[in-house]
Amino acid sequence: MQVKINDNIILVGTAHISKDSVKEVKEVIEKYKPDIVAVELCKRRYEAITKKDKWENTPITSLLKSNNAYLMLAQTFLSSIQRRLGKEYGVEPGSEMIAAMNEAKRHDIEVALVDRDISVTLKRAWKKMGVREKFRLTWEFMKAILGYDEEELEDLDLKELMDQDVISAMLEEFGNIAPSVATVLIHERDEYIAKKILSESEKGKIVAVVGAGHINGIKNNLEKKKLDVDLNELEYVPKKRFSILKTVGYVIPVVFVALIVYLFLTGGVGKAADALIMWFLINGGLSALGTAIARGHPFSIATAFVAAPLTSLNPAIAAGWVAGYVEFKLRKPVVKDFQNLSKVDSFKDFFNNRVIRLLMVVALANLGSMIGTFIALPYILSLGFTG
Repeated sequence: MQVKINDNIILVGTAHISKDSVKEVKEVIEKYKPDIVAVELCKRRYEAITKKDKWENTPITSLLKSNNAYLMLAQTFLSSIQRRLGKEYGVEPGSEMIAAMNEAKRHDIEVALVDRDISVTLKRAWKKMGVREKFRLTWEFMKAILGYDEEELEDLDLKELMDQDVISAMLEEFGNIAPSVATVLIHERDEYIAKKILSESEKGKIVAVVGAGHINGIKNNLEKKKLDVDLNELEYVPKKRFSILKTVGYVIPVVFVALIVYLFLTGGVGKAADALIMWFLINGGLSALGTAIARGHPFSIATAFVAAPLTSLNPAIAAGWVAGYVEFKLRKPVVKDFQNLSKVDSFKDFFNNRVIRLLMVVALANLGSMIGTFIALPYILSLGFTG
């Protein structure tokens, strides 16, 4: 799909899993002989395509941080779906972007990366979500990972998926799970890409290769008489002065200690001990269950069981970090695991890859501990009202 905005800007809307798109990109660049070829990639995703060994240098601390674990799992999961669909069409996802860059190199044409950093996009989405939406998103994502069945892919709308990249697919899912941010972020991204294209076009004729799903939004922005978009504002990740989740994290240990003291004063050592035992069993048990579902090492499962009841009372550390560290020491990912991240395209691959297993241990141990906390606290509170 080609859209000529003016003599200086030509948009090429592509399907990310299509041989026809690869061919079209080459033909358009050959026909218009632009001064610049723009691609719908950010630096991070550009490096993922051009630097296959980038994962090998990833610090292990980055994998253990829970937010990073969710982000990396999401990207890997959605990329794996595109790769599987790509096999059916005989083309790697993103091949049209690679073709555009290769064609530009062949003609000695400048390449411009015009998409916003994926981490900025997802962080802005996370900041805009309410607590309920965050819990729902986390839960839905984990269900998707654990319920990932190759046969279910047959029910997907292949044409729709072909018109989208990883971020677009993710934001579309946000539409149902977190409606407060989805529309805004889709518009933001269209505005961002349009502004970058417009800025690059000041240097000369530009051919911009973007996903077909973005064509209309980008076109509408470029056709405005004045595109009043501040890129710095769209790249800024707001820091909330007040975070409900962080506040809850600090309130939980206070409430827990107060409840134990109250039970001790009103019911004696026996009732306080019962409360402590149930806290450990529920919180530790669910965190250990999460680690087991991730197929963590038995020692990692045991670590999650012991650590979760304690880390839940310390906002500075998470059960998944501790269990993940043990998993890393016992099943240290090797270079091959990092290299194979770009080849994961089945449910079996998810659990056979040590990097992904490590991410799953971190994420599910944290999720189990979080659920355990919100089950155990009301239970302990109920003990104070029983005889």
